[in-house]
Amino acid sequence: MAAPVVEAEASGRAASRPPARERKNGRFSVHFAHYKWLYLLLLPGVLYFAIFRYGPMYGVSIAFKDYVPFLGINGSPWVGFQHFQDFFANPDFPRLLWNTLVLAFLNLGIAFPLTIVLALLLNEVRLTILKRTVQTLVYIPHFLSWTIVASLSFLLFALDIGPLFQFLNTVMGTNTDFLSDPAWFRPLIVLQEIWKNTGWGTIIFLAALATVDQDQYEAAIIDGAGRFRRVWHITLPGIRSTIIVMLILAIGQMLNTGFEQIYLMTNALNREVADVFDTYVYFVGITQGAYSYSTAVGLFKAVVGIVLIFGTNALAKRFNQSGLF
Repeated sequence: MAAPVVEAEASGRAASRPPARERKNGRFSVHFAHYKWLYLLLLPGVLYFAIFRYGPMYGVSIAFKDYVPFLGINGSPWVGFQHFQDFFANPDFPRLLWNTLVLAFLNLGIAFPLTIVLALLLNEVRLTILKRTVQTLVYIPHFLSWTIVASLSFLLFALDIGPLFQFLNTVMGTNTDFLSDPAWFRPLIVLQEIWKNTGWGTIIFLAALATVDQDQYEAAIIDGAGRFRRVWHITLPGIRSTIIVMLILAIGQMLNTGFEQIYLMTNALNREVADVFDTYVYFVGITQGAYSYSTAVGLFKAVVGIVLIFGTNALAKRFNQSGLF
């Protein structure tokens, strides 16, 4: 007799219990009511991304159409992947891809490690006043526009009158026009990137360095480890996850070499090595009015960036490292 009674009571509780969906909705209502002001603070960010990031994505559809401004997006005829085929068959495509990848790998292989090195050096400075002063000095260039950076480059490397032009040519015994010589275009771009953004990039790594357990340093000092060994065996492993996340983001932006910087440093003599996808989209899309074609080029860049992010993240996970997601 006991078993039927237990079953009856269990069935009665199950019948009186609200469905799972109602329980979840109830918990969400309580959660929302408790954190309503945090959700209110979240609203401006959500609206920004919805209006200025996701909303304009509707215009990407012109990459698959022969867009005519007078007909509009909906009225323009559909051409499918024709613009992508034209782009890949264009003789400029290999040159654009090569120029973009070379600049991307130079920035990734030189500027990115220098950011970590600078953060490690700043972390080793024990005098607070000196550390803050150096941090301020290396942060300032980030707030200068690329127009100012390019103008400073023109003044320093100007033909015959630029101080760096005179100094370098005196040391090398040459008479090189650094601003027009194609061989010097990439070194100048990388140097500008290092000067402008390396200091600013240290902020994230310095924040990560602040979370490293100090007890490990004390134990290493007791064991006789020098400063270099402490950095190699404690500091770098402690910020490894941050380095991997930033590396994934940097790889995802490889094809975005930056329009403004490249455009300002490009001239008729170095255009052969200066043309990249960003400047090509401007010249073809804005100056020549090929809106659909240039949109297809931009969409190609975006898709490659997404593939690189997911691929790099999967590779990091495969080696048991913390990825971006």
